[in-house]
Amino acid sequence: MKRLFLVVAALAVMLVPASSASATLTGPWVKFSQCPTANLAIDFCIYAETTSGTFTMGSKAVPIKTPVILKGGTDVVDPELPLSEQNFYAPTDGQVLSKSPQPVPGGLLGVTAPNWWPQILKDLFNETINNGFTGVTATMELAGPASSVKLNPGNILTASGIALAMPVKVKLDNPFFGSNCYIGSNSNPIKLNLTAGTTSPPPPNTPISGSSGEFEGLEEFQIIAQKNNKLVDNSFSAPGANGCGGFLFSWAVDPLVESVVGVPSAAGKNTAILQGTSYLGSAPYVRANK
Repeated sequence: MKRLFLVVAALAVMLVPASSASATLTGPWVKFSQCPTANLAIDFCIYAETTSGTFTMGSKAVPIKTPVILKGGTDVVDPELPLSEQNFYAPTDGQVLSKSPQPVPGGLLGVTAPNWWPQILKDLFNETINNGFTGVTATMELAGPASSVKLNPGNILTASGIALAMPVKVKLDNPFFGSNCYIGSNSNPIKLNLTAGTTSPPPPNTPISGSSGEFEGLEEFQIIAQKNNKLVDNSFSAPGANGCGGFLFSWAVDPLVESVVGVPSAAGKNTAILQGTSYLGSAPYVRANK
């Protein structure tokens, strides 16, 4: 209850514009330069940076090495309201979730072309491998519009309930895969429901716990920073591959990718651990100083 009171009190302070407004956004406010404050319904600006963690689908665990940024704006932040009533809006550059490639450990090293492939496809694959192009990167992308993101920073502070829900797809890049190789799609996404609390996954996964991190009020509490928070989910399923190898060879390359990654993978066999810092800024202040 004490933590909930802190959340409500802090949010109330943020809705009152700071009296010492400056001409431009400086210091920690620069993070919110792309907050869509032209929409007067927005009360809070969001900037969340994931700097470490892992994303596991099937048999592949990909560590997060390159920061992933989630940014935009929201009109309501209340830990008592359901996520369905939390509205998220795209930033002015349109990129809600940054496209940050992560190296896939092992890549295609040791992978051989299936014997059932046609010779032309086996030759293309072998040429790619022989030229040293075994590396693969995985990039998490939002699989829907900004409104498909449901964020409740209050649930990060209280370490309870779903803090972040969003549909995603994972793009795999390698010269052989082509430019449209994905695990998941807009019509069949990976549905993440991340919490700072403890998960309740189906077997064989066991519960894991997140963390709200350290609370800090910046700029006279006009910015709330939740440092070193940890959001987790190990209850989601991962669909199969699509588009790998291009239009002509997707029918053959998709199964290879699925065998390497271990997808489709049922709920209870996948894990997302996202660690970083989230910032919630007063939209009235940003609006007055952009």
